[in-house]
Amino acid sequence: MLRSYIRQRDTLIKSASAHIQRMQKALIQMNLHLHKVISDVTGLTGMKIIKAIVAGEQDPQVLASLKDPHIKSSTADIAASLTGDYRREHLFVLQQELTLYEIYQQQIIAVDAEIEKCLASFEPKTLDEPPTTGRKRRKKPTANHPDFDLHKYLYRMAGVDFTLIDGLDALTQISHKQ
Repeated sequence: MLRSYIRQRDTLIKSASAHIQRMQKALIQMNLHLHKVISDVTGLTGMKIIKAIVAGEQDPQVLASLKDPHIKSSTADIAASLTGDYRREHLFVLQQELTLYEIYQQQIIAVDAEIEKCLASFEPKTLDEPPTTGRKRRKKPTANHPDFDLHKYLYRMAGVDFTLIDGLDALTQISHKQ
């Protein structure tokens, strides 16, 4: 059962990434080079800007003012990257791709809930919390990590912390736990 959920999650992530690429293509066709000043167009700033564009905002200064304070690019650089041709047909494509991307994100959240239920149903080898180590763990999970503590579930299932091995994290382990 877990294998099916993991495969579905992987399929949803791949499908969502296709819509990200199409959003970027629509932006480029409008001569908007947001990807050159923001590393992740699906991050907080990128999504605020894209949603504002879809809602009808075309003023580069207003759009640039939506940037998160953590973005290294200046407001002027972001505004310059958002000076382009907001053609109706490209805005339509951008809106559709944004909607489809958001639908896939909702479906990923739904499958994550099923994965968590499935993991909770396994008999634990230990009820202990994973041991703390001197290694630093990311405080913020990467974009494709589930919202629940996958590391804790895997530790309880195996009784061993496989993430101590360089290059392995909880998401890698669950993908191969089939």
